[in-house]
Amino acid sequence: MNNTVVILNPAARSERANRWRARVESLAHGCTVCTTTAPGEAETLARHAVQEGFEKIIAAGGDGTIHEVVNGLANSTATLGLLPIGTVNVFAMELGLPSNNLDLCWDIIQGDHTRLVDLPSANEKYFVQLAGVGLDAQVVKETSARLKRNFGPLSYLISAAQVASRRPPRLFIKSEDTSVEEGSFVLVGNGRRYGGPFPFFKQAVIDDGLLDVVVFKQLGYLEIIKYLQDVFFSSEIRLPEVEYFQTRALRVTSEQPVPVELDGELVGNCPVEFQMRERALRVLTPELS
Repeated sequence: MNNTVVILNPAARSERANRWRARVESLAHGCTVCTTTAPGEAETLARHAVQEGFEKIIAAGGDGTIHEVVNGLANSTATLGLLPIGTVNVFAMELGLPSNNLDLCWDIIQGDHTRLVDLPSANEKYFVQLAGVGLDAQVVKETSARLKRNFGPLSYLISAAQVASRRPPRLFIKSEDTSVEEGSFVLVGNGRRYGGPFPFFKQAVIDDGLLDVVVFKQLGYLEIIKYLQDVFFSSEIRLPEVEYFQTRALRVTSEQPVPVELDGELVGNCPVEFQMRERALRVLTPELS
């Protein structure tokens, strides 16, 4: 396994994080293990690993860690492996990897079964699972590290309650594949899941070359939250207030600064252009039985 580097995000200085770190280091005995200490460091470590010739780059953490590592190894021939030890692990679910079963995940990493998946980008920054323009990005922006430490995943609900009373922005959507031109909130998916195990993007496949887009039309935030629930638990989307379409490229603009998030990480504001690189990311996955 000399061709393998593990990039470990211990997530927090806690007893649980220390246990995960010890377990990962035990499994990866004989491999290079790099532990991150600050946001953005996983991307830098992955980029250096590519330059040093490592063939397998393993992201040990949650979806945010994967997001950084992918941006570090993009445009290279390196293969991504996953040790999903985050809170939700949405991308790992999408690939059929077992969350928090590190022994089985390590067996998959030691194997050679890979899958080529699409690699979407927003303003040339890559993401693997999801992008949001508006509501959820605003919630990410306003959820402080202190709030996350104190309340965990509940911290996002606290921020969402504070944001919900405000007037949403006007977003202008441009794509050859949609008739909708304005909305209040836009979500762009590469896989089916958003925020957990629920199949939010009903038609999404991570290697079909298409972005799946959900536009909440000119609605208030409280209405959007209600329709989000409807979309989560519906087998398909037939709500007149919500537009679902697939496309290879998308542009979203606004008259005011509106935040954008990729895989739960805040990356800037509108305008934003989404593109798709088909089957551009090689990932170690379980063999299909």
